[in-house]
Amino acid sequence: MQLPRGGRGKAATHVYGSHPNILSLVPREPRPVRQHQRQLNRRERMALILERDGYECIWCRTPIEVGLNRATTEHVVPRIKGGPSWIENEVAACRHCNGQRGHHSPSAWLDECERLGLQPNREAIRRTLLALQQAIVKRGGQRRARPYVESQLRRV
Repeated sequence: MQLPRGGRGKAATHVYGSHPNILSLVPREPRPVRQHQRQLNRRERMALILERDGYECIWCRTPIEVGLNRATTEHVVPRIKGGPSWIENEVAACRHCNGQRGHHSPSAWLDECERLGLQPNREAIRRTLLALQQAIVKRGGQRRARPYVESQLRRV
């Protein structure tokens, strides 16, 4: 078997006897160059989230400071529902609210907080869902999260 000269456009990666794997001889599209960015650590992520959304719990509006242990990052679209660990899907919440919410949807938890007499930041949740929707369109993927985000935007 002879491979193409220069190795451009075609490649034989698997050979069974003298027959190349036909799929491996299909011309390839060049891969987009990804710009690798350093991942933010927890403290940096929290600082950006607090600066973006305000220095309070998104659900109960308790004041939050960067160094406090009670401050947690809360996934608006829960990971179990397909939500990514992107900063566009994270808000600041106190440990109590984050633990109490569990896997409730954002709209259901907003309603529950209001029923309990709290004043959750509904507008910040809506902004976060919109930012996440735009990030998904830009970055792609997130097959499970897409319809979930759309349904939550209708309800918030």
